Amino acid sequence: MKISHLLFLSMFFCIGATFAQQKKKVPAADQKMNAFISSLLSKMTLDEKIGQLNLLTGGEATTGSVVSTDVESKIKKGQVGGMFSFTTPQKIRKAQEIAVNESRLKIPIIFGQDVIHGYKTTFPIPLALSCTWDMSLIQKTARIAAVEATADGLNWTFSPMVDISRDPRWGRISEGSGEDTYLGSQIAKAMIKGYQGDDLSKYNTMMACVKHFALYGAAEAGRDYNTTDMSLDRMYNEYLPPYKAAIDAGAGSVMTSFNDINGVPATANKWLMTDLLRKQWGFKGFVVTDYTAVNELIDHGLGDLQTVSALSLNAGVDMDMVGEGFLTTLKKSVQQGKVKTQQIDNACRLVLEAKYKLGLFEDPYRYCNEERAKTEILKPEHLQFAREAATQSFVLLKNDKQTLPLKKTGTVALIGPLANTGSNMPGTWSVNSDLASTSSLLAGMKATLGSSVKVLHSLGSNLLADEAYQKRATMFARDIPRDNRPEEEVIKEAVDIAKQSDVVIAALGEGSEMSGESSSRTNLEIPEVQKRLLQALLKTGKPVVLVLFSGRPLVLNWENENVPAILNVWFGGTEAAKAITDVLFGDVNPSGKLTTTFPQNVGQIPLYYSHKNTGRPLEDGKWFSKFRSNYIDVSNDPLYPFGYGLSYTTFNYSDIKLDKDKFKSGETINASVIVKNTGSREGKEVVQLYIRDLIGSSTRPVKELKHFEKIDLKAGESKTVNFKITVDDLKFFNSELKYVAEPGDFKVFIGTNSRDVKTNQFTLL
Repeated sequence: MKISHLLFLSMFFCIGATFAQQKKKVPAADQKMNAFISSLLSKMTLDEKIGQLNLLTGGEATTGSVVSTDVESKIKKGQVGGMFSFTTPQKIRKAQEIAVNESRLKIPIIFGQDVIHGYKTTFPIPLALSCTWDMSLIQKTARIAAVEATADGLNWTFSPMVDISRDPRWGRISEGSGEDTYLGSQIAKAMIKGYQGDDLSKYNTMMACVKHFALYGAAEAGRDYNTTDMSLDRMYNEYLPPYKAAIDAGAGSVMTSFNDINGVPATANKWLMTDLLRKQWGFKGFVVTDYTAVNELIDHGLGDLQTVSALSLNAGVDMDMVGEGFLTTLKKSVQQGKVKTQQIDNACRLVLEAKYKLGLFEDPYRYCNEERAKTEILKPEHLQFAREAATQSFVLLKNDKQTLPLKKTGTVALIGPLANTGSNMPGTWSVNSDLASTSSLLAGMKATLGSSVKVLHSLGSNLLADEAYQKRATMFARDIPRDNRPEEEVIKEAVDIAKQSDVVIAALGEGSEMSGESSSRTNLEIPEVQKRLLQALLKTGKPVVLVLFSGRPLVLNWENENVPAILNVWFGGTEAAKAITDVLFGDVNPSGKLTTTFPQNVGQIPLYYSHKNTGRPLEDGKWFSKFRSNYIDVSNDPLYPFGYGLSYTTFNYSDIKLDKDKFKSGETINASVIVKNTGSREGKEVVQLYIRDLIGSSTRPVKELKHFEKIDLKAGESKTVNFKITVDDLKFFNSELKYVAEPGDFKVFIGTNSRDVKTNQFTLL
């Protein structure tokens, strides 16, 4: 181990107060389980113990570049602890039968899958779900996902992804909950509760896997799998809390990240996996690598397969996903004294405990019920909830002159490469979706509107001008047929249709696979070929509504200046088409709020609301001042701030009322505002409270989200929204990594987004 890393570890062991201050007491271990596992371990050979640490893929769903081989033979030999990417209860049952009937000790297999935002009933991508700001809704999506996935025989999901990301170039920003620490922590807890429920042994709950531990969302340059480097201040205050929240919520497993941390890749990082996760946070579950992450340590430069496998196990990793480095090298490492048998026993015990908690030793087939698969997947009530969830996730970015909602009369032109593709509607990481049966926006709109509105359609443009780029952007059966006529002809056809219509809906943006894993982008604008189509449609003089598909914040300066209405629909899942129609035509009033900042251009990235001040801050309202922290070509402002989102109605906020202006530890301050619906429609509003610590022993952000509440108001209705501020809301990790609230003055902000707020001030004594 490098000397620099030893110093790094030594520093942490010298710290007296860390996240452990928040550690909850863990109930006494179940004696019956311990006795059962100990008895089983005593019967196992070293090879069989190592076999439990081996996770293979069934290969039915593509989630990585390597496919496991000779699986059946390995199961018989007791060389497989878990399987993933099986998609039918019949195949899962067959594999389980081999394990419990033909292996020596009859140890059942745990079956996992990337159930990311729903199973067969697919919900909006996680970034979109976060824009609902509705924890009960998000929890219910995970609950439905667990019900459906377990009906197909699965009992382990590689979700939730809780990585904070502030760089929209990173494709996997679509798979997380955005840029904010507090909101991300609340969503992490909701997802764990939804998947695992109150009892993992129930037939319709499944074990969650928190990923990617840790700091994966801060990959340099937004390039997937890239290195991560950050201060301890940022790590503890901004990036680690959502993982900690998920662990405190009872997550059964954790997945390692691909990036390195302080020079040591996560999968071989003992400080991360043992000292922080287990000793400081008290995690009792098991740690699995990401796809072939052990093998990839070779390219990181840590040694050959035997060396990196030993490093990973000794760091605290318990299960090796797909790479089989553990299976093929650990026995040799034990013989050479590089790995202790006790370390293998510890890892094996944790894997066996997970199976015990899932009830697999009691009934290895408890999740293999073909009758459940027939009746509990894609249930009408699940699909209806998916439709409702999608409508709540859409963010209205612009709506000049009340262009929206549209009237259910006349003729509508639906134009664009995203208008007639069902396979793109579920979004990235929807490996279990029935893409062929998912409605396109065109089909869904016609089915929803019936004969009340005439819908005309034209492709208008290809998704991307470059055919090779479009192939990369439409992988995994998300193809959008190309029109290879000259671009001018394709646009002219669309313009002619637009001229026959009362309003134009332009379905533009990213294809679903333009975001997600290994889909980093440096240009975040709508592709030029689509933008030229949009310009031509605007020249017709018809009202144009941009229905924007995206898996990340995009650069929309031109669109914001020129298009009357913009509705960001992300990728809404199985029922996206109907949900989009519901919102466009006014059956549902949009209420989504951004959980990521939209920049004016890529050069501003990383751009996030909770940044720190500088010694030379730019004066509010100014664009440029020499010798101040700013750019000479563009303002510091985002295009759309964190928390932003419009409605078909309007809301007015009163000034903030505090019940006291000073308080001390053990007391609370009540901060309240009166919110009034001043428009003509019922609508939902997310009331957001932020706090700024004005003076600290270390620098503090200009604003931090601390509370929020989503309310529903009828036209003309008012409601007083109260927030209880406690000392816990003011705590942070100081330069010594002590979790403290420091006496002094604080500003409180309440408003409709992070920018448009009312302010007040109080003092902690």
